[in-house]
Amino acid sequence: MVKVGIIGGSGLDDPGILDGAKEVEVDTPYGKPSSPLTIGRIGGVDVVILARHGQGHKISPTHVNYKANIWALKDQGVTHILATTACGSLREKIGRGDFVILDQFIDFTRHREHPTFYADFSNGAKHTAMPTPFNEELRKHLIETSKALGFATHDKGTVITIEGPRFSTKAESKMFRVWGADVINMSVAPECTLANEIGIPYAAVAMSTDYDSFRDDVEPVSWDDIVKVFEQNAGKVKSLLVTAIPKIGSVESSH
Repeated sequence: MVKVGIIGGSGLDDPGILDGAKEVEVDTPYGKPSSPLTIGRIGGVDVVILARHGQGHKISPTHVNYKANIWALKDQGVTHILATTACGSLREKIGRGDFVILDQFIDFTRHREHPTFYADFSNGAKHTAMPTPFNEELRKHLIETSKALGFATHDKGTVITIEGPRFSTKAESKMFRVWGADVINMSVAPECTLANEIGIPYAAVAMSTDYDSFRDDVEPVSWDDIVKVFEQNAGKVKSLLVTAIPKIGSVESSH
C-alpha cells in the first residue's frame, strides 16, 4: 500500500491540502522529529506531512533532527518521500520561481551530526551506494506533472547543501558553480542520504527564490526577498503535490 511522506520546507507543510487531517505526536529512537506528524489523504492516497523546520520555522537547518524525521516517516509506514525546499539559483537559466526537480546533490555541510544510521560497525560494515540519490520514478512524476500544470520546470539539477544559516559569499557562490552545482540550499543532502540508507524512495522539488551571490547585476540575496518570491509561488508547489500524489498512488498500486 502506498503512503507518501511530504517533508515540507518553509510554508510548504500546509495541512489544508489533506482530507481528514489529524495531528499525531510521535517519538523515535533518535529523539523527537521536528514537528508532530499530520496524517490524512490526498486523492485517496494516504499522506503524512512533516514540517522540516518545525511549526513556525523555529529550527535552523543545522539543528534539524534529520534522523528522527526520516525514522518517524518510516515508522508510520511511509513508502515514498516527496520533499520541498526553497533554493538559490546558481545558473542564469534558473529564474526566480522556477522549479528544479533535483537529480544530484553535493553535501557541503560541516557542523551537523553525520547523517547516517550506520555509524556503528559493531554488527558489520554498512556502506550505501548512492550514485543516483533521487528516485527516478518519483522524479518522472514530478517533472511530468509540473510541466502539465504549466510551471517553469527544470528536469534536473545538482543541489549543493551548505551549513548556513548565513548565505554564501560571492567567492563561494562562484566556486559552487565551478563544482557543477545548479542550486543551493541548507537541508536536502542529509535528508536524502538518510532516506536512501533506510530504503525509502525520495525526490525533491526545489523552488528557486534568488540568485545566491554570484551575480553582480542583481541585489545580494536577502531573507525578505526569499520570503516574497516564496509566498508568490507556494501555491504552485502545493498544486504540484496534490496533482502528482494520486498519480504516484495509482501507478505504484498497480505494480
